[in-house]
Amino acid sequence: MNGLRVLDGGMSRELVRLGAELKQPEWSALALMDAPDIVRQVHEEFIAAGADVVTTNSYALVPFHIGEERFRARGAELIRLSGKLAREAAESAATEVLVAGSLPPIFGSYEPERFDAERVQGYLSVLVENLAPFVDVWLGETLSLIAEGDAVRVAVAGTGKPFWISYTLADDPLQLSGSEPKLRSGETVREAANWAARSGASALLFNCAKPEVMQAAVETASAVFREAGANLEIGVYANAFETEVGEHAANEGLSSTREDLNGDVYSRFACTWADAGATLIGGCCGIGAAHIHRVSETLKARG
Repeated sequence: MNGLRVLDGGMSRELVRLGAELKQPEWSALALMDAPDIVRQVHEEFIAAGADVVTTNSYALVPFHIGEERFRARGAELIRLSGKLAREAAESAATEVLVAGSLPPIFGSYEPERFDAERVQGYLSVLVENLAPFVDVWLGETLSLIAEGDAVRVAVAGTGKPFWISYTLADDPLQLSGSEPKLRSGETVREAANWAARSGASALLFNCAKPEVMQAAVETASAVFREAGANLEIGVYANAFETEVGEHAANEGLSSTREDLNGDVYSRFACTWADAGATLIGGCCGIGAAHIHRVSETLKARG
């Protein structure tokens, strides 16, 4: 449990809970345009719940969500705002809170086939340039294939800040039954961990998949890092989706969430991840401030 840090949870449902509008195509980016005070309030509530790290609300600030024209016209402004709001919340905290700069999958969540290596740096560079003054660490998150992680590595190389890479996992019935853990691209967690061990990343995380598939991924990554003599942290932030999102378009709307996955249940999952070697633990879609409070309370009491 040494060095354990609690991450924040999912932004979107917390925005809705506090009164912001959420709709496609803008998704959580809409709150930056219409209700930035609520974005900051979400960060503050996660900090109050016990989060040691808050993530910038920059996930939807890509052409996939706000459109190519608006990205060119307002992208830099909105990206800077997302960084500024997270930094203000962190600096108002009574304890040290890190700001992670969210670098999303540029061409859409859960859609590795859309990845375009020739175009990706043009978009990532706008995010990196405008978040850099506000963040402590880079977080490439909800990435579906190893090449997306490597694109983040390249994009942040000149910033002098550490970077974390977080892959989303396949969580179909085959994976839930105990098959070898895989990314949504079909690449194995073992392959991703071997890449991470050579990449210069400070941490490898797994996010936006069912909590039931996370322990095997942590165990696999831990074994790879031991074999390679690599000193990377491992992290988990699962989602609370009721249905198998991978069978649908992940970006269509607000998916239903599991009624069984309350704070107590989620914190029990978190304990298994910590026992398996994870030191960065939080939540993704559908995991709110109440969940994070219970996770923080449970894990910190153990450690």
